[in-house]
Amino acid sequence: MNFAIVGCGHIAKKHAEAINNAEGANLFAVCDTVPERMAPFIEQNDTKGFTNLDDMLALKEIEVINICTPSGYHADIAVKSAIAGKHLVVEKPIALTIKDADRIIDACRENNVKLSVVHPNRFRPAIMETRALMDAERFGQLSHANATVRWNRNQEYYDQAPWRGTKSLDGGVLMNQAIHNLDLLVWLMGEVEEVFSMGATRLRNIEAEDVSIGTVRFKSGALGVIEAATTIYPRNLEETLSIFGETGTLKIGGTTAKLIEHIDIEGMDDQVTNDLIDGVKSDPLGKPGHQCIIEDMIEAVSNNREPIVTGEDGKNALALVIGLYESAETNRPVKL
Repeated sequence: MNFAIVGCGHIAKKHAEAINNAEGANLFAVCDTVPERMAPFIEQNDTKGFTNLDDMLALKEIEVINICTPSGYHADIAVKSAIAGKHLVVEKPIALTIKDADRIIDACRENNVKLSVVHPNRFRPAIMETRALMDAERFGQLSHANATVRWNRNQEYYDQAPWRGTKSLDGGVLMNQAIHNLDLLVWLMGEVEEVFSMGATRLRNIEAEDVSIGTVRFKSGALGVIEAATTIYPRNLEETLSIFGETGTLKIGGTTAKLIEHIDIEGMDDQVTNDLIDGVKSDPLGKPGHQCIIEDMIEAVSNNREPIVTGEDGKNALALVIGLYESAETNRPVKL
């Protein structure tokens, strides 16, 4: 299946690698307004390069478009690609507004093409094991959850590109760094009913927030706490996700939420518990998440089913971020 990448910045390298490693995938073309950014992809992958999106979309050989541009450009490119009959793999976040997310979802539905949003952490072994426990209702009635991203993004990071840290093209720590963890929070805990949040720009010279604290009420009645920051000195400290229920406690941690640091499930003996922890520790990342997304798209198209991470999933994570932003701006609770 022929894939094409739009936007040849930093994240595009992961997409190219995933396509090259995925069974049944071929990187057919790349597109960027700056030819110099495309050059390494063309040379290393022996692929076609385009500076004009319309010219590339005209190629019937291309079946899937991977959108890797700054987030504020996702919607226009996605809609145009869907109208051209191309399936879509869209980097996170799906868009920066609910209106734009709906535009993408509607365009894909109207043109009968598949849409997947890149939330690759769902495919990590620790997350997949947790999801299986949740599906088996091993936690009983849920009490609350905690999602924490304590990372470092220094000023040099934001200065690498003029769009970074802007509200119109990028967003802050919630929209850019923490959205993967927030996607996991919603995927595991269920729909969010209400949020309350405070945010600030404390240490970085950017337009958006570099630190945010929020609380969540899920539709199940469970509660949640969110902490996200790019102000941690001097390097990434942790990304954790903890779940607490009447018959189970679990904490996923590490610098990038990939290890089961604690698990205690009613009825699960010590040997099974230790095997689960050690099994995840032996291969904490598993198959690269971007590769899983690519292979899942191939299967979704071939079998005419929905991808595992859908456009609606991407919209749910986005809605949580936007709700937190609105609450911080208005200083009041916001219902989603």
